[in-house]
Amino acid sequence: MNRLVAAIPYARLLGIDVEETRDGPECVLPFHGDLIGNTRLPAIHGGVIGSFLELTAILRLVAESGLDSVPRPISVTIDYLRSAGPRETRARGEIFKLGRRIAHVRVIAWQDARDRPVAAANGKFLMA
Repeated sequence: MNRLVAAIPYARLLGIDVEETRDGPECVLPFHGDLIGNTRLPAIHGGVIGSFLELTAILRLVAESGLDSVPRPISVTIDYLRSAGPRETRARGEIFKLGRRIAHVRVIAWQDARDRPVAAANGKFLMA
């Protein structure tokens, strides 16, 4: 899985890592100063969080389906639930439906505690 992440330029730029757990892959976004979007809070930029959630969904689909190609996003909606502060962020995706052509995934991202998410995403993906 980390080989796939290394092949994606923005994932390399962000420093995303994947840890395998018994519930599937869990993505880790380590904090570094370049991720700050709002310096007054400080908070991680919303675009960074959004791309992190989308990548987490894609990696979950690849892990579950065993595809050789990367699923393409059809639509992804992001819910920003609270500010993501200057610390490590984790995310895990859950597949709601894995069809032959379309898959539906929900992703939750958190920092300190999984029951206090900072953002959530719902995505539909075209399975190549």
